[in-house]
Amino acid sequence: MRAVTVALAAAAAAPSLAMDKLEITKQMRANIIDTVNSGKGTWVAGENSRTSGMSYDQVARLCGAKKSGRKLLPVQTAIAASIPDAFDARTAWPSCKTIGEIRDQSDCGSCWAFGAVEAASDRVCIATNGTQQLHLSAEDLVSCCGFQCGDGCNGGYPEGAWSWFTTDGVATGGNYNDFSWCRAYSLAPCDHHTTGQYGPCPSGIQPTPSCQKSCDSQSTYGTKYSSDKHKFASSYSVSSDPRAIQTEIMTNGPVEAAFDVYADFEAYKGGVYQHTTGQYLGGHAIKILGWGVDNGTPYWLVANSWNEDWGEQGYFRIKRGSDECGIEDDIVAGKYQ
Repeated sequence: MRAVTVALAAAAAAPSLAMDKLEITKQMRANIIDTVNSGKGTWVAGENSRTSGMSYDQVARLCGAKKSGRKLLPVQTAIAASIPDAFDARTAWPSCKTIGEIRDQSDCGSCWAFGAVEAASDRVCIATNGTQQLHLSAEDLVSCCGFQCGDGCNGGYPEGAWSWFTTDGVATGGNYNDFSWCRAYSLAPCDHHTTGQYGPCPSGIQPTPSCQKSCDSQSTYGTKYSSDKHKFASSYSVSSDPRAIQTEIMTNGPVEAAFDVYADFEAYKGGVYQHTTGQYLGGHAIKILGWGVDNGTPYWLVANSWNEDWGEQGYFRIKRGSDECGIEDDIVAGKYQ
């Protein structure tokens, strides 16, 4: 009888503990927003529908970039003689539509996979002068790349993803409910605010989708999975020298990067982000597609995978040239041909 009473008491306490954690996060978030906006900083903080209502534990689960200690071989980059003050891959290669796409990883720590397939899709188009307009599958990568990539929705290694592109290749795949390619992403886009356009995310981290070595049954794509694996000729790391990163982007296309996320980052609304305050949450992988200067502050132009309701319509800018939050430390990419 005592065991039953204790179990019932624990069950009753669980929602209260969750509400306490959310209330604490709400207060901390408000303090962070006030701190950022009260100074003369380079960016503006506020509530985003993508993370509003999340505890910081939940936000941390979206930060799924792990450090493996294994480095891809560095590419030997000859720094470009002339590097422009501003560059945007979307305008440099306007026929490559994936460059301007913002995806949504859902409530899954698959940022490592999204940054990889986003940049890889862009690079296929660029390398083929727009003749191959592929939408590479985050589902195929996150579910089928095993030990070398990490742990699916529980986080993974960007360098492992690019290695997998060279050894196994990756199938095509649409976003959620887009079956025009081989393997669509099976987790729905979502936010944690009832007024958001997608509706609330499911509670708890989503399980990693199962590896299915076949196209979706609903797929209208005409190629079989076994014939749809697109391999890269090489994968490599890029020097942390900002000029080397710029040269790589303007020559071959967007790159994947990983950086340290702090609690103030999820409150980003616009401007050039620099860490101001808040606890460390984890590593996050993204796609860098350009750079520029805003009121004297140099920045990287970055695509996030938290849908277009977050930040600057899904994008953010982060200070360039001083390795802000380690953004210039872990750059990976590859060549398709």
